[in-house]
Amino acid sequence: MFERDSDSENDGRRERIRFWSTIVLGAILTGVVGALLVLLARANDNYDRSLGWQTQSMEVISQTRSVDAAIARAEAALGRFAVGLQKSDGRVYEYQWARARQFMTQLRRNVRDNPKQMALVEQLTREMDIRGAQLGDAALSANYNQTVAAISKYYAAGQGQGLSQIDKLLTAIIANERTLLRERNRIAIADRANLNQAILLFSLLGAGAAVIAIGTTFSLIRAEGERRLARNEQLFESDRAMQLEAAVKERTAELAHANDALRGEMIEREAAEAQLRQAQKMEAVGQLTGGIAHDFNNMLAVVVGGLELAQRAPEKASRHLANALDGANRAADLTRRLLTFARSEPARPEMVTIDDCIASFGELIERTIGDRIALTLDLQAAGHACWVDRQQFENALLNLAVNARDAMNGNGSLTIQTLDDGEGKALAVRVIDTGCGMSPEVLERVFDPFYTTKPAGQGTGLGMSQVFAFCRQSGGEVQISSTEGEGTSVAMLLPVTTSGLDAATDTTQGDVAAHPALPDHALNILVVEDDQRVLAATVEAVGELGHTAVACGNPLEAETLVEGQLAEGRNGFDLILTDVLMPKLTGPEMIAQLKQRWPDLPVLFVTGYAGDASEIASFGDHDVLRKPFTLAALDQAIRRSGHPRPTEGQRLAS
Repeated sequence: MFERDSDSENDGRRERIRFWSTIVLGAILTGVVGALLVLLARANDNYDRSLGWQTQSMEVISQTRSVDAAIARAEAALGRFAVGLQKSDGRVYEYQWARARQFMTQLRRNVRDNPKQMALVEQLTREMDIRGAQLGDAALSANYNQTVAAISKYYAAGQGQGLSQIDKLLTAIIANERTLLRERNRIAIADRANLNQAILLFSLLGAGAAVIAIGTTFSLIRAEGERRLARNEQLFESDRAMQLEAAVKERTAELAHANDALRGEMIEREAAEAQLRQAQKMEAVGQLTGGIAHDFNNMLAVVVGGLELAQRAPEKASRHLANALDGANRAADLTRRLLTFARSEPARPEMVTIDDCIASFGELIERTIGDRIALTLDLQAAGHACWVDRQQFENALLNLAVNARDAMNGNGSLTIQTLDDGEGKALAVRVIDTGCGMSPEVLERVFDPFYTTKPAGQGTGLGMSQVFAFCRQSGGEVQISSTEGEGTSVAMLLPVTTSGLDAATDTTQGDVAAHPALPDHALNILVVEDDQRVLAATVEAVGELGHTAVACGNPLEAETLVEGQLAEGRNGFDLILTDVLMPKLTGPEMIAQLKQRWPDLPVLFVTGYAGDASEIASFGDHDVLRKPFTLAALDQAIRRSGHPRPTEGQRLAS
């Protein structure tokens, strides 16, 4: 019993010793940790302060250099402004000199605690004020286009001592700050070393304390902690799984509802967009109908009137038929212009000598604008050519001339002027009138499609937008200036092209003679056309050219006709002349089927609507003849596309 009491007393003594030892050790560790924390905080503060001084010195140097650079750029811009009198150079000078002032303000704020540097900055400010007054006088002269005075004042300012004094002050400020920076770098290095030592001591102490704490408590709390952690994790995961399951169900229902709402909104939006597109189409058609109907009816009146007069007066039939043909050609030209505006007919660029084109086109412009308007051709771009669509260029020029005529009410002067840029890279075609001019509101919308200030039936609103589209399509741009009551000047800026100029052909000669000569070798031609009247006319035209034509009114029968020619022991067809848009089977689709059996079959497509430029690929490498066409154009196309058989026994079949 006494032995058990003694063991119990010893155990109690050991527990008290362990308890107080732990308290004493904890107090010592706490004190040491506190001291190290104070040391670490002080070292860190010193190091931060050193870094701040370093940053301030570097900012002073950077701001000083920025002042120097801004002054240099301002002086250079002023020099250009004094010589060239370009307002943009003047704005650069003012902007750079203002930036120099801003940098001086920042510099003064950063050196306010350094009397020596502050004195240099104040002296620099005074020198800049003097220099700014000199340069400002030169800038004022340049602003009033006084070139000699501006250059003289700028030169006088450059001969003064102000700029060299500014450079000396900037150099002195940078030198002083570099000396101060070296001293601050040395202090920063020492503070960094102290901070590293404090961090090392604190790390070692922390590591030791951690080892002691871990060794003391790990064995006591490990088992209990693990059991408690496992139990808590089990409960937590169970609750979390239930919450996640409920959240997933709720979110799934929300997503399903949102998906249904989104689908309904998409359907409504598609319907609204379809209605809007239809409304825009109808609005465009309504805007377009009046002017186009007016122009087209005038042309049809010429055609119908010429044909009736030819019937009534056979002795004058040649002249009346020529007038009718001219009206039909103008109607075809109007259709081509509309297709070009709608991007349905691709551009056909060629090398065009601009001055020669305008000179040859001037007679038509003069007839169009009337006798009361004096037309002047001031052509100063001789020998320069551009890669443009000649017809689109002439249409654009004619549109500008007609607009000028309407603006002058048929009475005034119209000047067409060409100028190059002096470097041979671009030329300007200017159309200048003495008309009523345009208000700023009209000038803003002048290039909008279907926008016109003319009364209903006298304009379509497509002219200026066609000019804009032509210039952009040709790689150039269009500029317009106008003053109400004084007139308007429109300039088409086009890039000059020299490549291939010597080899370019003169397109002003027109087509071949109106009555082409018979071919050296008559061809056997299959004509495929779904319109019976067009088919009959085309077959007759082919026969008139000396060829043999076989009519086919259904593209589905073309293959049978080719086989029939071969079955009868003939050579087959030398050329397939086919329409493009036909029911049941289009021209390109029919040719693709025939090419599978007769790959060497020559083809000539004939169409009145070529579609977008993206549809050209369906024609392959075959020629395309646009409707309506002349007999000469048909003869040229057949000569290019058709070629005779070299031997009697050669067949189309492989």
